[in-house]
Amino acid sequence: MENSTGSFYFNLTMFVNIGHYRYPAFVFCFLLYCFIVYANLVIITVISRERALHGPMYVFIALLSVNSVYGSTGFFPRFLMDLLSVSHLISRPACFTQIYIIYTYASNEMTILGIMAYDRYVAICNPLHYHRKMTSKTVFMLAALAWLFPAFGLMACISLSIRLPLCGNEIQKLFCANWNVVKLSCVATDENNIYGFWLTATTVFFPLSFVLYTYMRILAVCWRSSAEFKGKVLHSCLPHMVSFVIYSIAGFCDIALSRYDIEEINPLVAGVLSLEFVVIPPILNPLVYGLKLPEIRRQILQMLSLHKRIS
Repeated sequence: MENSTGSFYFNLTMFVNIGHYRYPAFVFCFLLYCFIVYANLVIITVISRERALHGPMYVFIALLSVNSVYGSTGFFPRFLMDLLSVSHLISRPACFTQIYIIYTYASNEMTILGIMAYDRYVAICNPLHYHRKMTSKTVFMLAALAWLFPAFGLMACISLSIRLPLCGNEIQKLFCANWNVVKLSCVATDENNIYGFWLTATTVFFPLSFVLYTYMRILAVCWRSSAEFKGKVLHSCLPHMVSFVIYSIAGFCDIALSRYDIEEINPLVAGVLSLEFVVIPPILNPLVYGLKLPEIRRQILQMLSLHKRIS
């Protein structure tokens, strides 16, 4: 393959020509982005304003919403431009910036879900020690760990990719992805692969295993408890379980797609699968927590009714 190390642009090749349908697609995706930002900002505002919602569980829910706005903002503006554009070239700095934002969003989501599982585990399995273990300092440290570890880990990962000499500039994605860039390398990528595997294990598989472990312990406690207690546990844990399952499935689809030959898949199906983890969790998280948890739902309804009276 011709050496294109000096190319300043990457070409996102997964976009297909949909003719005049690109305008309705743009409007739909723009409204989707507006809904994601608005719904998550409502959750953040309600939790930050109401002192009754300043407990650990609600702080972590607010973190999920902040992460949803962060990840969506790293994806949608560029994606909306590409929908209306004939050319889908993206500069190297913009591409690696997008990689960093989307990958930190993805890692943050999993680490936050992991600390939320720990919070539910302590609340259900050690209720008498909950307030001693989940202090404000502990919540702050867990939140900082969930954000800072992926931030620095991915900074190192992307710096390894930036140094690679590339023999091509075509990325088979609707957005920039690190693995797709690494595959363009003209040289061996053993160092990138080893570090990437370690980072994936620490930010994806470890939180995933931890969530599964905590829920096994919670199930063991519920097995020996009354039906009333089981109902309370289900009510408390269901939103988190839904968020975790949705994100795990969406993340698995993206990982599986990156290892598969895109040319053997229907372009529309491949496009939908590649967008799941950056679109579906930010949409569903505020709906799941806003509608399922009565404390948040009540405050949202009060805020909306107040705005109606003022207007």
